[in-house]
Amino acid sequence: MFIQTETTPNPATLKFLPGEIVLDTGTADFPAAETAAKSPLARRIFGVEGVTGVFLGRDFVTVTKAENQPWDHLKPSILGAIMEHFQSGAPAIESQAEKAGGHASHDGPDSEIVVQIKELLDTRVRPAVAQDGGDITFHGFDRGVVYLHMQGACAGCPSSTLTLKMGIENLLRHYIPEVVEVRPVA
Repeated sequence: MFIQTETTPNPATLKFLPGEIVLDTGTADFPAAETAAKSPLARRIFGVEGVTGVFLGRDFVTVTKAENQPWDHLKPSILGAIMEHFQSGAPAIESQAEKAGGHASHDGPDSEIVVQIKELLDTRVRPAVAQDGGDITFHGFDRGVVYLHMQGACAGCPSSTLTLKMGIENLLRHYIPEVVEVRPVA
């Protein structure tokens, strides 16, 4: 098995491409080891000292490291953990319920606007951020403000504010005049 790695705009994350499907649908975000109980793959990666986050996408795994840990020391152990997982035949996630990666539901008077927001996120934004090892999902819409949840390499990325304000906010405001601002949620 040959696992490729790619850098991301976030220096604390690396994107690992195992050359196999990681998740059939959706994404899964594990921002801490305690959240990885249902994922044999994430648990194995969190077993590497210095790993602080694991994000699973369709065909990639994004790993976030502690600031004081150099990639030169962590990368071989993470590659080994990913390889061991795929050789074991275990699923990436034991329970389908753990796979989220979708947008929050929204009912109410702005439902038509929310449908447009989600469509633009799915067609224009999410594919681009997936290439950088992350995901951005809709969290809410209130009085012109769109709330987005950033995951994987996007969470904590130094350029994430710029991506939100200059990229996503401008895109949404261009197509949907009711949008006045975009804000991240934790």
